[in-house]
Amino acid sequence: MPDTSPEKDIDLSTLYDIADGSNEFIVESITMFLDQVPDLLQDIGNAIVGSEWPTAAAAAHKVKANLGFFGMFYSQTLVQELEILCKSASPNPAEITTKFNQLNDMMADNLAALELVKTEKAANL
Repeated sequence: MPDTSPEKDIDLSTLYDIADGSNEFIVESITMFLDQVPDLLQDIGNAIVGSEWPTAAAAAHKVKANLGFFGMFYSQTLVQELEILCKSASPNPAEITTKFNQLNDMMADNLAALELVKTEKAANL
C-alpha cells in the first residue's frame, strides 16, 4: 500500500522505473506535470472563489489522475476529497476552502521538490 502520509508525498519510483535510466524522459515528464498542474490548481481555486462547484470538481478530477504517477498519494487523497465535496448536493464553501488550502500547501512543497529533481536530472543530460 502506498504511503499516504503528508510527510512523504512524492515517490518517484514509478517514474524512474518507466524512465529506465533516461534523465531526458524524467525531465520531460516533470516538465509536462509542472506545465499543467499549477494551472489546474489555479482553476480549482478560481472556481471555488466563484462558487462554481462543477468546474472545481472537474478540474480536481483532472489533477487527481496526474498525482499517482508521481507518487503524490496524500495529495491525491486530498483532491479526491475535494472533488467529492464539490460534487455534494449542498457544497460547504468553508469546508471546501479548507480542503483546497491543505491541498495547495502540500502541492507547493511537491512542485518545489519536483523542480529540484528536474534541475538535477537536466544537469546530467
